[in-house]
Amino acid sequence: MRLENIVLQARDPHATGRFWSAALGLVDLEPGSPEDYEGRLWVDDELWLDLCVEPATEPPPLGWRLHLDLRGGEQQAEVVQRLTGLGGTRVDIGQGEVPWVVLADPDGNAFCVMEERAAYSDTGPIAALPLDSVDPQRDAELYAALTGWVPAPGVGPVTLRHPSLRGPLLELCPEPEPKARQNRTHLDVRPTPDGPDQRGLVELARSLGATLATDDWAHGHPWVVMRDLSGNEFCVLADAED
Repeated sequence: MRLENIVLQARDPHATGRFWSAALGLVDLEPGSPEDYEGRLWVDDELWLDLCVEPATEPPPLGWRLHLDLRGGEQQAEVVQRLTGLGGTRVDIGQGEVPWVVLADPDGNAFCVMEERAAYSDTGPIAALPLDSVDPQRDAELYAALTGWVPAPGVGPVTLRHPSLRGPLLELCPEPEPKARQNRTHLDVRPTPDGPDQRGLVELARSLGATLATDDWAHGHPWVVMRDLSGNEFCVLADAED
């Protein structure tokens, strides 16, 4: 199994996708639906993540439970300047005086450009994926089982990373408030030939406390929409081909 997709929602997926393609240096892909955008981030010759943007009808609400932290480091100011030149905007979400810079993509999805941190070595342009959690240790057990990622040094209370210790960190962070609505950003995991198939991966997730989403919009897809123990949506995709 593998973590395959970071999925965003936007009112204009193509315009938002063009921003993220330029921001992250993605290789544009043919999406599953003409309404969507999909691009691939190559971390190295063998490790990649796809960023997908799907349609939404409403602007993003406050309360980002999963967002992207981009690597800035010593070039933080230059990265911020480049991203604002691409259409990003500075936003105030109540962050106060912090060493990172909060921006929003053209649809209003907030993300951060981070300062220099030792934990961000070899991450590529996405330094981390902070995810709000009721119980970070408990939720980390679920995501480790579903992705094959392993505990690693990081900034959050519990951090997972690809076993190669390359690519972004998945940081499980204490939630500031309970989840109130469908997340604007979520993760997709994919079964692989060397592990459980889709049904087996769903059952594994359920054995670790995840639940099937019962909302009308969650049905009728080749993927299975689930929620972790903190209520965050994720999808189990169809079986990978050999």
